[in-house]
Formats: sequence, structure tokens, C-alpha cells
Amino acid sequence: MARFDAARHVLDRGLADQAFPGAAVEVGTGRDVLWRSTVGALAFDEGSPAVGEDTVYDLASLTKVLATASLVMREIERGTLGLDDPLSRLRPGCHAQPLGGVTLEDLLSHSAGFPAHRPFYKTLRGREDIEVAICATPLEYAPRTRSAYSDLDFMLLGFVLDTGVSLQDRFDAMWAQMATGEDLQYLPPAHWRGRTAPTEQDPWRGRLLVGEVHDENASALGGVAGHAGLFGTAPAVGAFARHLLQVLDGRTGVFAADSVRRFVSRREAIAGSSRGLGWDTMLPTSSCGTRMSPFAFGHTGFTGTSLWIDPECGVYVVFLTNRVHPARTNNAIQRIRPALHDAVMGDVRLPG
Repeated sequence: MARFDAARHVLDRGLADQAFPGAAVEVGTGRDVLWRSTVGALAFDEGSPAVGEDTVYDLASLTKVLATASLVMREIERGTLGLDDPLSRLRPGCHAQPLGGVTLEDLLSHSAGFPAHRPFYKTLRGREDIEVAICATPLEYAPRTRSAYSDLDFMLLGFVLDTGVSLQDRFDAMWAQMATGEDLQYLPPAHWRGRTAPTEQDPWRGRLLVGEVHDENASALGGVAGHAGLFGTAPAVGAFARHLLQVLDGRTGVFAADSVRRFVSRREAIAGSSRGLGWDTMLPTSSCGTRMSPFAFGHTGFTGTSLWIDPECGVYVVFLTNRVHPARTNNAIQRIRPALHDAVMGDVRLPG
């Protein structure tokens, strides 16, 4: 097993620079965990518990790929949804053009034309009011002419999935089929609180958030949304990554290998985009650093989380932090992420 000394040095440097109070990392393949490491504490407060392998983090936008994109992929396999399905059919409230012509694929690839974010939480609560507001939001560019990351895309995808069977129940059923036994869910139970890393001292809610979704729009939706809301541990996110690698390696899983390949491949038809369907793909300037192959895919979360998977060498890297504690203004993780991934890929030694 590789020692990952260089990667550990990056973690220690990030902790010393107060890029985060603590962090958990897992590196593995489709068959094995190669390395787990934790540093720091749940918070900067003196006496705060140390981060452990069972520390729970708010995964933020990792929800987009772990839950929403994966659940859409399953429904496409079942034939209940199609990538070319228009919003005008999926969400009748979004019938006005050009929005009505936006497809499921456009939403998944962040090429629908929506702005990155809108603070719906300031005036609205609940799915019905927020969905109406999204459907009334003017597009910033013509669909499919470019790609711009947007929470609104995945909020709508969450509403598409939250029909007949709730989004939460759909995710729980899929996760149970993966049979990992690891902690990964929406609305974490109260008994997780003692091992949950706090996020922000939130001025909107007037309290420190612990086990309560950091994203304000997700909070206004009750904590279960297509763009944010999942909580979990590094081993849980690692188990998800191993499952994808197992599927891509030809073994049985909850998805078909061809479906996974489609979702993690870059949409070449959209000029200048690095996006697949839900997933982002490797660029030398991205958070995965410069040493992963061009076939690597992954995602980050605003709270300080990330997952990158390189199917060419069969390696994944989970990096979970609460960099938004005690305030979201700390962006030091932006230089730590690529350095960590480069160090991991320099240290990794796979079975021959």
C-alpha cells in the first residue's frame, strides 16, 4: 500500500493555513480502499472533537451527482424518462418558450440557459412556490449555446424526480440496493449530530448549522433538494465511487455500464464546456489537479467537499471538509484541492 506522504503533507499544510478546521480523505479503487486519513477537528473551537472516519459532512453539491443525476440515470434505464424529454412535458408550469423546449439533457449538462443562482429562500418556502419562481426566471442565454453551472437546473431535476415517489425515498432505495451499510442520506438523524462537522454561523437563520443543510434554497425546500441536501462520511462517498468503478469494470451494479459512460462523458456538442450529464470532467485547471487522465470525472460541493474518479487508472479520491466554518468567505481550499489530487496521483501504487 502506498504511504501517501506527499498527500498527507498537503492536508497538514491546509490545516496549518486554516483552510478548514478538519478534513477526511479516502483514496481507493473499484475493489479496495488504498488510503484513509483525517486531520484536524470538527470546528476551530478549542476542545472540539477530532475528525474521524465516521465524521459526517454536509456534502452540498455532491448531491447533484450522488443523488439527482444517478436517479435520473436509473429512470432513463427504466424508460420512464428520456434525455430529450422537454420541460413543457415534465413540468407543465414551465411551458413558455424558450424554457418549454429545454430538455432533460440540457438541465443535466448545465446548458439550459438558467442563471447560476437565485435567492428564492428570502421570500419563498416550499416546492410549489419555488418551482413557479424558477419557471418564471428569464434565461440568460439560448439553450444549448453554451454551458454555465446552475443550481436551478438541478432544483428542477429534483422536482421531476419528486413525483409519485419522493426524492428522498428514491435515493434511500437506490442506496439500499448498493448495500454498502455506510452513512449517506438526506435529513440526517439527531443521533448523528455529535459526529457532524458544523458549517456556517448562518446570519439568515441566526444559528450555527450542525446537521442542517447549509444551502439556503435547499433549506427552503425542507432540506431535500436536487441540488443539495445530502450528508455523509468519506467512507460512504468512497463506497459510491467504488460502485461506479465496479460497474465500469463490467461487474454488476445498480446502473448499466453504458449509462454511466454516457453520463460521465463530456458533451462535445456544447462548445467550451467541460460538463457531462451532472458530472464535470477533467481540465488541467480544475479541482482535480493535473495528473488525472483526460477521462476523469467528478464534482465539488460549496461547503468544501469533492469527489473525483479516474476510470483510466481505476482510482477515486474523496476529499471532505467544512471549509465554510465559521464563514463562507474562506476560499483557501481552492489551492489545496488540486495540490492534494496531484499528490495522491503521484503517490498512488496500484496492484500490478
